[in-house]
Amino acid sequence: MIEGRITRVSGPVVEAEGMTGARMYDVAYVGELKLIGEVIRLEGGRAVIQVYEDTSGLQVGEVATSEGEPLVVELGPGLLTSIFDGVQRRLTDLASQYGDFITRGTVSDALPRGREWEFIPAVKAGDRVGEGDVLGFVDETERTKHLVMVPPGSGGIISEIKSGTFRVDETIAATDDGKEFTMMQKWPTRIPRPVVRKLDPVVPFVTGTRVLDTFFPVAQGGYSIIPGGFGTGKTVTEQTLAKWAQADIVIYVGCGERGNEMTEVLSEFPELEDLRTGEPLMKRTILVANTSNMPVAAREASIYTGITMAEYYRDMGYDVAMMADSTSRWGEALREVSGRLEEMPGEEGYPAYLGTRLADFYERCGRATCLGSEERIGSITVVGAVSPPGGDFSEPMTQNSLRISGAFWALDTPLAQRRHFPAISWLKSYSLYIDQVEEWFASNVAGDWKQIRDKAMMILQKEAELQEIVQLVGPDALPEFARATLEVARMLREDYLQQFAFSDVDAFCSQKKQYHMLKVIVGYYDVLQEVLVKGVSLKEVLEIPFSERIARMKEIPEEEAPEKLEDLLTEIQNSLRKLIKY
Repeated sequence: MIEGRITRVSGPVVEAEGMTGARMYDVAYVGELKLIGEVIRLEGGRAVIQVYEDTSGLQVGEVATSEGEPLVVELGPGLLTSIFDGVQRRLTDLASQYGDFITRGTVSDALPRGREWEFIPAVKAGDRVGEGDVLGFVDETERTKHLVMVPPGSGGIISEIKSGTFRVDETIAATDDGKEFTMMQKWPTRIPRPVVRKLDPVVPFVTGTRVLDTFFPVAQGGYSIIPGGFGTGKTVTEQTLAKWAQADIVIYVGCGERGNEMTEVLSEFPELEDLRTGEPLMKRTILVANTSNMPVAAREASIYTGITMAEYYRDMGYDVAMMADSTSRWGEALREVSGRLEEMPGEEGYPAYLGTRLADFYERCGRATCLGSEERIGSITVVGAVSPPGGDFSEPMTQNSLRISGAFWALDTPLAQRRHFPAISWLKSYSLYIDQVEEWFASNVAGDWKQIRDKAMMILQKEAELQEIVQLVGPDALPEFARATLEVARMLREDYLQQFAFSDVDAFCSQKKQYHMLKVIVGYYDVLQEVLVKGVSLKEVLEIPFSERIARMKEIPEEEAPEKLEDLLTEIQNSLRKLIKY
């Protein structure tokens, strides 16, 4: 153990002398209360420690100690359904011990030591195992099989393997060279867990939200950012994704969010039902809660804690969705700590290494072949909310995130003010994954998915151009073809892009239903242009009440949608073509 003395305290940053032998990112305990922190700078025998708890009352001369180990998270059965803080303290245990507020210096095991799990072995004595190989499994929940794996960098010939009921810290296997394995692993939060190789992101990450899945899809193993001003719906969008996205495991990190928003998440998630299994959604969810009144330094730790747990479940071959709400609060924490360290500030006071830290974090997601003799493919998809001050997308956090993100879902304040939700701008947003997932859509949804999607986007872009003319001369001065484009664009905006998150039918929309809905609107546009060329007036077309039926498409149940929507499109085409006078 290394022991030194505190010489300076500046908010969450503490300096200590006599720390010779300490290493970067080692865990340190400061003061009489043993506040947990992390070494972030070394100069001779002086260590600069970033403390993850409130340093009020800390005095110069108090003891600072380090045991020479980095900040690690515990990984094993019992993570699912849990609620942690930024340094993986189990909040439910702390609440039962200390009440509503965490007492400084408290510690809590991330994995419950008193609970026993039924371990079923998958290997036998004499088998050779390597890193990532499965020793056995535990039924963590009714639907989630938790694989107990050989930790990275370990392996050998099994000399003993047990079967039965054990705690996470009890030995369940041993090798002939003396290594012992438990159901629990520990892993440093700042070091990515290894994989065999990264794979191309070619499978879409299904969200059930039409504007995302159709116009700006993200692939499994990709990463997207959601920037938007106050009140545009960042948190609601991320919560919707956590509820409905087709992922095996969901990790929701509330990084510096307001207490009432985190309270809503913590109270709502245990009551939600998983559409695919009928079980409570919480049974495949991990929550990391770090509210805005918690110590600022712990915000940085919360992001790394979340991504490390995500990598662990990815290594089992699961598809993991991680929601980071909000990375701007993480950037603000970096800025504050950087200022306390008296580092040279970058743009708007953010540290010069902001872009590097963001890139390091987002690069830990991806679709990969996992370690182990049997091939397992898992993925981590990260969606990070960004909260630019005043909705200014030119600020450093948004711009640095934008440079490395694969999809950009821009929330628009005017859309939110018009009560258009989700308020994602179809003109500012983009996705780099469209070409990569096109083949999957062609095979699993429809061969002409890309063509219909591109035509719908063309109509929306054409509407934006026409709106400039409309503001000058009014819509009545436009030719009928342009007015027809405006009418179809209105249908796309109101009847397709808008989605009611609290509707039993419309909250989740499958990709097949999305395709058929879009096909009806684009087919209406095509036949409308066709009959206008043949001399039919727009007034005659609009007198046929198809607008109301198109508006009600989203209310059609999933299983009935393909057939009913194909019938509607056929009826539209036949009815409008009857208006042609030969």
